[in-house]
Amino acid sequence: MAKKFGLTAAAVVLASTFVFSACSAPAEPGTSGSPTTGGAPSGKLRIGAAFPILDQFLQTVADGMQAKADEIGAELVIVAAQEKADTQLSQVENFISQGLDGIMVVPVDTDAAGPMTEAAKNANIPLVYVNRRPADLPDGVPYVGSDSLLSGQLQMEELAKLAGGKGNVVVLQGDPANEAARLRTQGVEEIVAKNPDMAVTKTQAGNWYREEGLAIMENWLQTGDQIDVVAANNDEMALGAIQALKNAGKLDDVLVGGIDATADALAAMEAGELEVTVFQDAKGQGAGGVEAVQKLANGETVEAYIDVPYVLVTPDNIAQFK
Repeated sequence: MAKKFGLTAAAVVLASTFVFSACSAPAEPGTSGSPTTGGAPSGKLRIGAAFPILDQFLQTVADGMQAKADEIGAELVIVAAQEKADTQLSQVENFISQGLDGIMVVPVDTDAAGPMTEAAKNANIPLVYVNRRPADLPDGVPYVGSDSLLSGQLQMEELAKLAGGKGNVVVLQGDPANEAARLRTQGVEEIVAKNPDMAVTKTQAGNWYREEGLAIMENWLQTGDQIDVVAANNDEMALGAIQALKNAGKLDDVLVGGIDATADALAAMEAGELEVTVFQDAKGQGAGGVEAVQKLANGETVEAYIDVPYVLVTPDNIAQFK
């Protein structure tokens, strides 16, 4: 099947400071930026943001938070747990002990967010989850994000169209502990099921990482099994799969799709290597999280789910997302 189209350092700061300026970063977790020590001036809203990691996409979420915090005159502390749920819980507890006015969390594990929720509620500190929705959220704890099921459906609908409704589909899944990975995969499976001449033949967790997507794709290619379509739960894994296919000289025979519309993914699309991605408004999610915290801190009511819509990205409309 012929194709039709022709991270970097991130900011990781200890929660012992009150001021952090989020900055752009490439694709692997690391450290950049310099914290300013000392407490926040009286009257300024102080917000903590706990991330699982700061890869290319989540750094953009952090940038959206920082921009909105600057706009409203709030001070922001951003930390990353390096994918460790216990570390993230400790970071949230540190935010609480420092008496911050609000907390935002992108959870490491959406099935294990309960202790963080309970700690914030017990301390009567406004809490907002962003980007990854925990399994159970009590009243008063909103979620700002996007419909992950829809993103998988949008991705696979376009891939099925390009494939003529035929072929073997392999799925590179994100971390199965994240609701987004499960729902994006479900969305792919639902669309494949609507095409009688398509089938999902392999699914494996690449945990959102480019290098894992590459390694998994290499292993799949070594089996010799027919692969016509790769549906990756995010762009990083899609880019890893593309590299493996290029190394094997098979990229022209396989359609690849991702989700997030990161800068690297858009570049791959322009190069004719990536057929489809789905724009997730990372900056919009980050800004929405800060707005929700601000409202809660002011005693206002916030909707339980604040939707930031997904948009399909193809070579036909890529210019809108650059």
